Amino acid sequence: MVTQKVIIKNTTGLHLRPAGFFCKQAMEFKSKITFRRKDTEGNAKSLLSILGAAIKRGDEIELICEGEDEEAALEAMIKIINDGLGE
Repeated sequence: MVTQKVIIKNTTGLHLRPAGFFCKQAMEFKSKITFRRKDTEGNAKSLLSILGAAIKRGDEIELICEGEDEEAALEAMIKIINDGLGE
C-alpha cells in the first residue's frame, strides 16, 4: 500500500468533468484506489463517490493505492491532479 497527500489546484474542484477524468484515470489500474478528505473516504473508481465528497479547490486529499500496480497508479493520479484534471 502506498499513500500520498495532494492539494486540489484546479479552480472548480472535482465537479463532473474533472471528476470523470479522475475516475477514468483510476480505472486504468488494477489496484484499489481510494481517496480520503477529512472524514470522508471514497472509491476513486466511482464517479458518484467522487462527486459525493464535494472536493473543492484547495482541499487536501490523501490518495491510497493498494495492489500490483500501486506505485504506478499513485504516480499517475498525482500527475493528473497536479496537471489540473483536464482543465
